[in-house]
Amino acid sequence: MKQPPLIELWNVSKAFPGVIANDKVDLTLHEGEILALLGENGAGKSTLVKMIYGVNQPDSGAILWKNREITIASPSQARHMGIGMVFQHFSVFETLTVQENIELALDKEFRTKIGDLRKHILDISKKYDLHVHPERYVHSLSIGERQRVEIVRCLIQNVKLLILDEPTSVLTPIEVKGLFGVLRSLVKEGCSILFISHKLKEVTELCDRALILRGGKVSGECIPANETAESIARMMVGSTAELSESYPKKSSQSVTLQTHQLTLPSSHPFGCGLTNITFELNAGEILGVAGVAGNGQEDLLAALSGEDTRAKSGSIMFDGHDIGHLDAGERRRRGMAYVPAERLGQGAVPEMTLVDNTLLTHSDTLAKRGIIDHRKLESLADDIISNNNVKCRDRNAQAKSLSGGNLQKFIIGREVQKASRVLICAHPTWGVDIGAASAIHRQIIALRDAGAAVIVISEDIDELFVICDKLAVLYEGQLSATVNTEQTTIEEIGKWIAGSFIQNKECVDA
Repeated sequence: MKQPPLIELWNVSKAFPGVIANDKVDLTLHEGEILALLGENGAGKSTLVKMIYGVNQPDSGAILWKNREITIASPSQARHMGIGMVFQHFSVFETLTVQENIELALDKEFRTKIGDLRKHILDISKKYDLHVHPERYVHSLSIGERQRVEIVRCLIQNVKLLILDEPTSVLTPIEVKGLFGVLRSLVKEGCSILFISHKLKEVTELCDRALILRGGKVSGECIPANETAESIARMMVGSTAELSESYPKKSSQSVTLQTHQLTLPSSHPFGCGLTNITFELNAGEILGVAGVAGNGQEDLLAALSGEDTRAKSGSIMFDGHDIGHLDAGERRRRGMAYVPAERLGQGAVPEMTLVDNTLLTHSDTLAKRGIIDHRKLESLADDIISNNNVKCRDRNAQAKSLSGGNLQKFIIGREVQKASRVLICAHPTWGVDIGAASAIHRQIIALRDAGAAVIVISEDIDELFVICDKLAVLYEGQLSATVNTEQTTIEEIGKWIAGSFIQNKECVDA
């Protein structure tokens, strides 16, 4: 007798003020199957899986679990049923340790059953090469390390259905390979996987089926192994959309921003700090910095953006002037803009409207003597939303109401509007669909072509090769030499990421 599906959704709908997130969606997932859930940012993917996980409740329709209609009232109930989820925006407490965060997700009976939780975390971390340390405080972790905590938190439980929302966005190719090995092992044991990703090559490699959403509705279904990444992308965004392309590389000798032996102890006990970071960022060029999360990226971003003003005199120069002691506000006034790694909380204030979030980084041009020009402010916010195709209710929507990709498009658009001289950009297309990523790439290229100097720090090697004129690698707080993108290969950069370019791998003492 044929087994019923593990989970089914029948005509499920969900609406929020001003938007229908899901419109009569049908979904079927069998035991031991990997189903990709695909679509543009704002297509309704995250809303749909949050209903399966009990975060939201459907307005209409039914959810069936092993052929029985159920109501999943909360994430706690979902976990008790055997449903685990890794969110795109991390659900961790920054003031607690890794172990404490994981323990919060475990019910008392399961916590007692597994015994030594610390050992369990270390065993899973070692087995899957996730490098998670139980004693570290979450506030000291990089964005990639925080995601690994989420993955371990799900793997530590006996899940029957594992929902992954952009799980590989900040993982290295080796880590992705390890994660895929984990997922395939779970599938062999009968676990089902619901996999949300904008990395379509991964979808064709991993997933058995793909369900495609557009505008909250199911617009198609396919067998990824029978498709290409481009053909799936066309199903997602439409045949007329502009997708990624190759861009001509450019070279300049006009130095705008440079560092000279920039050395900083880590801002937290578990970091490696920066050691003798030296590079030149030229006007009309894009410099890409590759590397695995946790190798000093946060310290470098903070030092360049002005969040950290501890740099010694002469170690950070802008147009020949020492700026190491200047705060972020003063650097912005001189023509620098910054796209941080963390969208919510750092790139935008979640509870504030898009208008107010626009003012945060444009106050010097939109306010005089303490008086805000609301007309210009609202017009600028509207332009950013319109020019970047940000899907939202309107300019008064709260930042937290946007999908991750749409918020990223808003932040990128806001900062590109600001970046008259230099743009410092971290993970520009993390969690962004292929159409939006292409649009972001075109914006960055246009900014470069207008004469701005751009530095992009990313773990996506493919992306760096597409948009960057020059490349360098950060490893344990040390920066490699800069090389022209056309004169190197992904394989060579991959070796550098593993530290092959240096002899001394000692970090700066905290």
